[in-house]
Order: sequence, then structure tokens, then C-alpha cells
Amino acid sequence: MSLIHKFATFRAFARQAGALSMPYFRSEEKWKARALLAAIVVLNLAAVYMLVLINDWNRLFYDALQNKQQDVFWTQLGRFTWIAFAYIIIAVYKFYLTQLLELRWRAWLTGHYTTRWLANHAFYRMELARFTQPEGATGKGTSPDNPDQRIQEDLNLFTSYSVSLSMGLLNALVTLASFVGILWGLSGAFDFKFNGASYEIPGFMVWMAVLYCVVGSVLTHYIGRPLIPLNFQQQRVEADFRHHMVRVREYSESIALDKGEAVERNQLDGRFGQVIGNYLRLLTAQKRLTWFTNGFGQAAVVFPFIVAAPRFFSGAIQLGELMQIASAFGRVQDSLSWFVDNYDRLASWRATTDRLTSFEQAISAQIAHDPSVEWSQDATESGAPSIADLTVRLPGGEVMLAGQTLAVAPGEQILLQGPSGSGKSTLFRSLAGIWPFAQGRVRLPASSMFIPQRPYFPNGPLRDALAYPEPASRYTDEALHQALHEALLPDLVNRLDEADAWSQKLSGGEQQRLAIARVLLKQPQWVFADEVTSALDPQAEQTLYQRLIELVKRTGGGLVSIAHRPSVAEFHGHSWTLVPEPAGASARYRVQVAATGDKPA
Repeated sequence: MSLIHKFATFRAFARQAGALSMPYFRSEEKWKARALLAAIVVLNLAAVYMLVLINDWNRLFYDALQNKQQDVFWTQLGRFTWIAFAYIIIAVYKFYLTQLLELRWRAWLTGHYTTRWLANHAFYRMELARFTQPEGATGKGTSPDNPDQRIQEDLNLFTSYSVSLSMGLLNALVTLASFVGILWGLSGAFDFKFNGASYEIPGFMVWMAVLYCVVGSVLTHYIGRPLIPLNFQQQRVEADFRHHMVRVREYSESIALDKGEAVERNQLDGRFGQVIGNYLRLLTAQKRLTWFTNGFGQAAVVFPFIVAAPRFFSGAIQLGELMQIASAFGRVQDSLSWFVDNYDRLASWRATTDRLTSFEQAISAQIAHDPSVEWSQDATESGAPSIADLTVRLPGGEVMLAGQTLAVAPGEQILLQGPSGSGKSTLFRSLAGIWPFAQGRVRLPASSMFIPQRPYFPNGPLRDALAYPEPASRYTDEALHQALHEALLPDLVNRLDEADAWSQKLSGGEQQRLAIARVLLKQPQWVFADEVTSALDPQAEQTLYQRLIELVKRTGGGLVSIAHRPSVAEFHGHSWTLVPEPAGASARYRVQVAATGDKPA
């Protein structure tokens, strides 16, 4: 890799890190954030100043030992006491304020990305894109894996690494600036002859420190550079393993009924095998780097003594000055070795930044999706739904429906039907405005409500699950009780304050009835229902459909249902049937509008 390419890569990474960092320091919390950052910088400068005082103390203390000056010895011990006490106070508050900044920054970023992830159905579209992209696809345009892990773990790592590494670099630069002059003055000149001429190198110890650390930094980079992609991959496989365990817990009943434990064990073993395999590669790379960095650090302990020993033994300097030289050399060497000492953490920071950057790009793309090629909606306070020039595609680009124009009149009940796989649920998602591969115009009244095939119920009190996504406090207990009674769930009436995982606690039929109870509670004008009674017995299905029809008639709206059961047709006066188009047509299906019971043409 050429030097120019490396510099371009570094600049790109710096822009990525800056783009992720700057929003917090320009946010509504900017003054608190900047004040904390300024306080941490001041404390770092104060800590370096205390190190300078300790370095000077080294010379006086060890000279007193060498010269057997007892009064100076005790004086310097007393001086060390207050220097050490001041250093401890600075170190404690530097640690506390650094952690506080990391915590506040992480909290803000978590709220920021959670809001963006949930905005404009980005979370749904990203997941849809992930499962429709080619297996193993990577790079620009691909959907990031495990957004939960990126928000929960990567943001934590990013803030922690950003603060600690930036403050560490600042501390290294200030320490270098503070001690390089001291080392230059103490190290003296190095005289030597070459080809009969005499040469003198002033500040010899400084140049030796620079040479020592430059060589170490270059070798560290070449030894440790495999850590960046390995750290990136490790975060991914760890998240995949954790995600599959969550799915096993979420679908525990289905897996148990299917006796799929062996399959899931194989799946988990496979994912954990990827975790172990990548970690072993990461461990091998870290071992190589550790061999070098530890050897580099241990050699640095004796290196200044070796270089300065001739001057000490010749009597040019005393023990105190030798110890001060060693201390100053150590500070300069530590500063110049910052890259060597932090390469592993820099690699992890780079991997985390790359993952968050791709996550940010994916969210931005979904939030700002082009309305000219995707679905749009006008919400009105009243009126009836209408669909104009609606084209629905599959993720691969195949057209399911082309240029469909449909309308629903108040008081109508419409059954959407067709062969399995014809796109009924996809059309349903397009009407709801969440399908990204559609274009056209969908006009929905504000008082519209969709009931999906798999209703979602948050863990917690039953009243929250019933009122979701609105706060339960908006409804009286009487209204909640009535909705449960009307949805044929009398056994749940006295359990409103009971907290549980309702998606797992309730049977499929109970979940469908609870979803219908939401509709009966909220009293919308227009109801769009996708297979909402597929798990119910015929009597319960008839009762609940009658109540839904009574609701929409009372509110002046209508009902659009997807169902396979022939028995559902009797509750609908009209039908939208997806019928196949002939080969070579612009779409696979078209919508045939007819009265219920009429045979589609």
C-alpha cells in the first residue's frame, strides 16, 4: 500500500470519526459536553505538570541519597507527599469526569440513533433489505447486520475509545512537549569521529528516543494491522450468535413443538464456531503484537541507562541526574510510543467506527428514500381510502402489480383474496406505507388502523399491551374491560396490571383476539385486517367479524380483510381478487374487483 493511499485512508477514517463525534458537541447538550471536555483537558495538563515536578524531585532526592544529605532527604520526602497527594486528586477527578463524559455522550448517541432507527420505518426497511440482499454481500449499499448490537455495544465502545484515546494522545503530546526540553538539556552532546573528522550530535538522548520509537511504531503497524478486520469480524459474529439465541427464546414454543432442538443446537454450534474461529485468529494476531510490544517496553526500561552510563561512570553526571535522565527519557519514550502501546485499542476503535459509519449511512438512506420510486401517502381527517396508479414490486425488482387504481366507499367491506404467494400481504404493507418497493398514491383517512398477521405485544402490564402504541392512561379501566369482553377475552379482564411476556404467554387465538380488542378499544373508522381470525373457531370468527363490521358502520368507515377461509367471505360485500396475468404482461397479477361470490373473470 503506497504512502499516498495510506494517507487517504487515514483522512477518510478521520472524517468518519469526526462525523460520528461532532453531532453531540453541537447538540442541545453542547455546553455541558464542551465544559466536561475542557475540564478533562485541564486535568490532563495538570497531571503532566505534576509529572514534571516529580521528574525534578527525582534529581534532588537521588542526589541527596548519593551525598548522604539527611536534611535534604527528609525535605524531599515531605515535598513528595504533597506532590503525590495533588497528583492523586487530579487522577481521581480526571477519571470521574472522563467516565461522566463517556456516559453522557453514550446516552445522547443512544437516544439519537434509536430515534433515527425508528424514524420513517427505517428499522423495518433495513431488516427487509438485509434479508433480501445476496448472502455474504458486503460494502456500500448493503444493509448492516444486528442494529441492536450497534446501538447497544458499538456506541459504548466508540465513546469509550474516542475519549480515552484522544485524551491519551493529548497527554502524550503535552508530555512530549514538557519533557523533550528537559531531556535535551540533560542528555548533553555525543561526540564521535568518522573518516578523520569529528562530529557532535546535541541532545543525543532525544534523537535516540525518537529513533527507538519510530522503529517501534513502524514495526507495530506491520505486525498488528490484521487486527482491524479481525476486530470488525469478531463484533459481527458475536452479535450473530447472540441474535440467534434471542430468536430461540422468542420462538421457544414453536421449536419445542417441532422438536427442533437438535437443529437449533447445530445452528448455535455453527455460529459459536465462527466466534471461536475468528477469536483464535484474533488471538494469534494479538499474540504476535504482544511479543513485540512487551519486548519493546522492557527494552525501554534499561535503554536510557545503557546510553547514559558512560557519562555517569566518567563522573560527568551524578546519580540524581542519571535518574532524572532515565525518568525524562521514559516520559519522552512513552509519549512517542503512544501508537505502539495503543495499537490494539486503535484497531478496535477503527473497526467500531467502520461499523457505526455503515449503520449511519444505512439509516440516512432509509430516512431520505426517494419518493419518486417509493410509496407516498396523504393522511386526511375524513373521507375514504383511495389507491391511484399503485405499482408493487418484489425486492428483486419483479413487478407484482402495475398501475392499480382502487377505491373503498364508506360502509363497504372488502375481501382481498388470491392464491398463496400472489402478494396479498405485500399489497397490505403497501397500503400501510411500509413497503419500500412500491410507488403510486395511497390516500388514507387519519382514523385508519391495520391489524397484522403477527400482532406485537410489548412485555409489561396487560393494559399497555392492549393500548399499544398509545399510553394506557388514555383509556379508562371501564373502556379496557369492555374491549376485552367484546373480543371474547373475559379471563383477562382482571389481569390488566399483570406484567408478562404476552406474545409468549397467550395462545395464537388469544393473541388475535387481543389484537381485535385494540381495534374495539380505539374505535377507528377504517380497519385493514390481515388473516386476523385464522387461529379462531368459526363461532368466535363470526362474532368478532360482526363486531368489527358494527364498529366501522357506526364510525362511518369500512373494512378491508385478507383471508383464505371461505367462511370469511360472507362478512364482505365486495372482493379484490389477485388474478394472474398472461405471460409477457407488465406484472404478474392484477386486481379484479367484484361483488363477493362473483367468479373473477
